Amino acid sequence: MAQASSDVVRLRVELAELRAQNAELRLTCQLLGERTEALVERDQRHAAENAALRERNRLLSEEVAELRRRVDQNPRNSHRPPSSEGYAKPAPRSRRERTDRQPGGQPGHPGATLGQVATPAERVRHRPEVCAGCGAALAEASVVSTEHRQVFDLPEIALRVVEHALEHRRCGCGRVTMADPPAGVTAPAQYGPGVRALATYLLAGQHLPLARTGELLAELIGAPVSQGSLAGWYADAATALEPVLDVVTTGLAGAEVIGADETGIRIDGGLGWVHAARTDALTLYTVSAQRGIEAMTEGGVLPALSRDAVLVHDFWAPYWHFDVTHAVCGAHLGRELVAAAEVEGQADWASGLDRLLIEINRTVASARDTGADELAAELLATYRRRYGKYIDAGWAANPEHGPGQRGKRRRPKHVNLLDRLDGHRDEVLRYAADLRVPFTNNGSERDIRPLKIRLKVAGCLRTMAGAQAFCRLRSYLSSARKQGQSAFGVLRLLHAGNPWMPVTA
Repeated sequence: MAQASSDVVRLRVELAELRAQNAELRLTCQLLGERTEALVERDQRHAAENAALRERNRLLSEEVAELRRRVDQNPRNSHRPPSSEGYAKPAPRSRRERTDRQPGGQPGHPGATLGQVATPAERVRHRPEVCAGCGAALAEASVVSTEHRQVFDLPEIALRVVEHALEHRRCGCGRVTMADPPAGVTAPAQYGPGVRALATYLLAGQHLPLARTGELLAELIGAPVSQGSLAGWYADAATALEPVLDVVTTGLAGAEVIGADETGIRIDGGLGWVHAARTDALTLYTVSAQRGIEAMTEGGVLPALSRDAVLVHDFWAPYWHFDVTHAVCGAHLGRELVAAAEVEGQADWASGLDRLLIEINRTVASARDTGADELAAELLATYRRRYGKYIDAGWAANPEHGPGQRGKRRRPKHVNLLDRLDGHRDEVLRYAADLRVPFTNNGSERDIRPLKIRLKVAGCLRTMAGAQAFCRLRSYLSSARKQGQSAFGVLRLLHAGNPWMPVTA
């Protein structure tokens, strides 16, 4: 009995010890569980932080690459103008391939030089006085030959004043009648259309400021014109162009091939936009506070084009809004392809496609020179196949950015270019399928350049009304020059009340 009691006591003691150990183990497990949860939570937090840091690192890497791309931009691989390079710009490098042609005028070129005229305004005869050999007088000597030398120079410039005397005659009935004055003669003393045309030409044609224009007129022709008069003549000339600009707008709306471009200008301290629509014979500038579709529609030309008309532009999105046949500027694409070729791994397809577009343009130019209306169907098909191979090579070089994956992740510029080249193959090769279409939109950029010159001279245009007047006058002068007219001549006609009308056929 005693032994059994002793065993019971011992077992109870062991049980108590085991319970104590169990409680201790439970507490230890609880602490370990809590610590494990903390470690898991910390690991999850670290994983999230690591993912966030990786994403931030990716974004920063893309930002650095974009900033480096911008720093490396120049007029040969972007749309930046040559003036943006400053004094550090490298020697010019043309995209044209070298040929065997020598620089300068080519054989058969007529050239242009100052030549003598048959009927000079004045003839002055010079006679030698004494013999250069013996010193004898030559007054009675015979003339054996004559050498003629002509000097081209300006006569003395002075205003020519014409007085119009308007007679007042009294009829037998007692009424006095005054003679009708000539057209445009409205004041006792006034400047004529020649002076007003010269002032407008200096302002709109040569971009002189009002003060310098007044100074030039005063010193050159003795006409001290006030700045207020100059501004009035300028505004009156722009207003009188309404019928001319209607003709220009109608002519451009009926054109088969038309170029368009736009540029920003400073107006009254803000940003405005000048839109140009042009052909080789006509130019129309319009100005607006807007840049996109609304401003282009207000211009009146692009919405009036027929569906068969070809609109050449620089791939800017708002141009695609208009229901016409589109063509894309090859010069813009060439610069973008040069930039794409500078990206690691993109040189093969980008440089190859750039060379192909230039090759096609050279073939098209040769076909035009021979009077051809189109390329041979087989040749055009070959060019399209080669174009497609370069596009396929471009996608192969960018497997993480396949066609149709826009929006899933940010795409670099060269991939966006590749996507546009792939989706608009017909528009890119329009110049090869239709020989009327130019390879580039350089004509539009040349027509836009006078706006940039004006900004360099004046810095800005003070008012929207002044910007509109400038655009109207530049439309008139540009169209006149394209049709072989003198800028000063057409301005004189304008100020005389008989503006020159452009030919639209």
